[in-house]
Amino acid sequence: MKQQEVPNPWELVESEFHPQNYSLNATLFSLGNGFIGLRGTFEEGFDPEPFADGCYLNGVYASELITYGERAYGYARHNQRMLSVPDGKQIRLSIDGERFSLAEGELLSFERRLDMAAGILERNLVWRSPAGKTLELHSRRLVSLVEKHLCVLHYRVTPLDFDGEVRLISALDSGLVQMKKSDDPRLASPIDRRDIRTLESTAEGGHLALRQKVLSSDFTIASGVLHRIDCDGACEQSSQQGKERAAVEYRCMARRGQSIQFTKYLAYFAEQNRGLPDPAQLRDYLENCATRSFDDYAELQRRELDSFWSASDVEVRGNKALQQGMRFNLFHLFQSLGRDSRTNIAAKGLSGDGYEGHYFWDTEIYILPFFLYTQPQLARGLLEYRHSILDAARARARELAIKKGALFPWRTIGGEECSAYYPAGTAQFHINADIAYAVRHYCRVTGDTDFLRDKGTEIVLEGARLWLEIGHYNPRRDNRFCICEVTGPDEYTALVDNNFYTNLMARAHLDYACEVHDWLRAQEPQAFVELARRIQLEPEERAAWRRAADAINLPEDKALGIHPQDDSFLNKPKWDFANTPADHYPLLLHYHPLVIYRHQVCKQADVLLGMFLQSSEFTAEQKRRNFDFYEPRTTHDSTLSACIHSIVASEVGYPEKALNYFRQVARMDMDNHHNNTQHGVHTACMGGTWLCMVQGFAGMRTQDKQLSFNPYVPEGLEGYRFRIQFRGRTLELDAGTDRTSYTLISGDPVTIHHGEEILRLSEPGQPLVCKRESAEVYAQ
Repeated sequence: MKQQEVPNPWELVESEFHPQNYSLNATLFSLGNGFIGLRGTFEEGFDPEPFADGCYLNGVYASELITYGERAYGYARHNQRMLSVPDGKQIRLSIDGERFSLAEGELLSFERRLDMAAGILERNLVWRSPAGKTLELHSRRLVSLVEKHLCVLHYRVTPLDFDGEVRLISALDSGLVQMKKSDDPRLASPIDRRDIRTLESTAEGGHLALRQKVLSSDFTIASGVLHRIDCDGACEQSSQQGKERAAVEYRCMARRGQSIQFTKYLAYFAEQNRGLPDPAQLRDYLENCATRSFDDYAELQRRELDSFWSASDVEVRGNKALQQGMRFNLFHLFQSLGRDSRTNIAAKGLSGDGYEGHYFWDTEIYILPFFLYTQPQLARGLLEYRHSILDAARARARELAIKKGALFPWRTIGGEECSAYYPAGTAQFHINADIAYAVRHYCRVTGDTDFLRDKGTEIVLEGARLWLEIGHYNPRRDNRFCICEVTGPDEYTALVDNNFYTNLMARAHLDYACEVHDWLRAQEPQAFVELARRIQLEPEERAAWRRAADAINLPEDKALGIHPQDDSFLNKPKWDFANTPADHYPLLLHYHPLVIYRHQVCKQADVLLGMFLQSSEFTAEQKRRNFDFYEPRTTHDSTLSACIHSIVASEVGYPEKALNYFRQVARMDMDNHHNNTQHGVHTACMGGTWLCMVQGFAGMRTQDKQLSFNPYVPEGLEGYRFRIQFRGRTLELDAGTDRTSYTLISGDPVTIHHGEEILRLSEPGQPLVCKRESAEVYAQ
């Protein structure tokens, strides 16, 4: 969506209809609740863009064999593809035999508004038919944040200059048109419709239902609709029933100025290898939901979002466009996050099927911190999901000749590795360390020892065993512990030895494995005995982890004063950026991987990401030298990249660069910077927006149980304010151009660091203010 004046940064407004933006806006105006995701398409559809629609259920997928031209042992066998489930938004409208369509007739006024404070998508328009009849259409839509299985749509049609028949056909339709297969690896592949069997189709009165079976994954999906219509004139109703579609038609005699109001209650259920509500129970559920009006659900939605924004809002002062981008990103994260400990958050959330709906390491590194510091119970659920797929991770490790422990999948939904291109997928072994990092981060911020005892330690120890299996002590490098044939976060460099990020994070993982091993044995001896028995933990393994961590090899070039990305990176020629056409980015769509791999060119932050995550191990000068070296070699073809560059730029004293990168991140999807938002939002980048502000501009770091800040306000902003939760306390930071205040909102007193100052926050609601120029602290 083209950036324009932002009168209200709580809203996203489309004030004119431009057909070429229909697919893009279908993403931007998506709604979800962590289980259901509805693309922001019109209820009536739009024929010129038949591929824009989509309704998704988090964690519900079809499985398909991956076809290789040449298969080798250990290649991923199956892809798991997020399904587009039956579309229950569909309402077809006609007046006196003329079908309503924005591709025909005359659109006299139009506005669509996503209210992020209310969680409601609203549309108002006035349309004149080819025959000259004019109607007003008002629609509202929500995906309930309090009823996991429910969506509610309210539809009002008002004839403005005629009396006549208004016909509404409301459908539950599983025959969505799919995109064709593409060479772009970021897009989804089409589903084999033969894999989905309709078990039951119902159209009785105002009730519609479909029950379907996904043969390849054994998911059963039940969807149902119940209608309520309010029409002053005569209204006839008839049902339409087919194998993939159930519909109800209302023919209403309308008079000018009198509205027909139509409420649609839409429910989705899905289970794998388990039963679902039978048709009668589904109907009872909908009947019970329909005892509340749309306005009732709107009020419940507002309350839920009031709670979310109270804990999670980041106020950006001095730039409404960036404020809008920040809130848009946090809103979509909240909509996309699985809340049942069995699902996660996909790279495109629930706004599109790009990347097949897969979960990546993006969750632990870019997304989990936002929830950890604002809604830690949701962060715990993300880690519990990783624990739920441990058995699949163990099985994958055995396929790769790893005798002990687990190898978490690079991309997955149900736990099985789905990456068909192993050099940039399976070879990213750092995912084990990323997950361990997230467990450590979660436990240190929350103090949740129950999770660490019951699940966290098992995740960490099983993941740590991997490093001893794939690494070795290399006599040609003074017996340093080396890890060969891996791929780091920078996917433009694959299958290398001693990737700096991988080795750095592996060291941190092994350190933490020793720590939690000792903690569990000392504090929970019975739990330790049970875990050791269950995973067959040998007494000597802890010492082996310690030895490997102490000896791990981290590439370093003393002459340049940097850390090479891997052993071979500096031996390669630099990419010829000067002669690369502007339309040849991203490189991955225009050059064979081998062309890219043999050059010094980065898709995204790699070394810099490691230095951010392990910040205390490097000086500001080391970070600056590496930033200066890698920035001109990085294309930012990945949306994961700009936020890390912004954070490190803040830390090393490049505030202008930090703000410029933040501008890209904050409005990445709203302004479609990468030209692919039509296939879904970029959830990791959205999490990066929060990281840029809180860990970039505000300089927040957590070391052990200590919280520190080093805030500044870049020129171009007037300030910012946010709240975080830390070990049972809620704190607020408010930074201006000349001072920063810290307030204990709730919880016990806490000591924090402001730069070199030590602050004691002891009185809830009483700010402590630090003048920027003197760091003087006083009570306001």
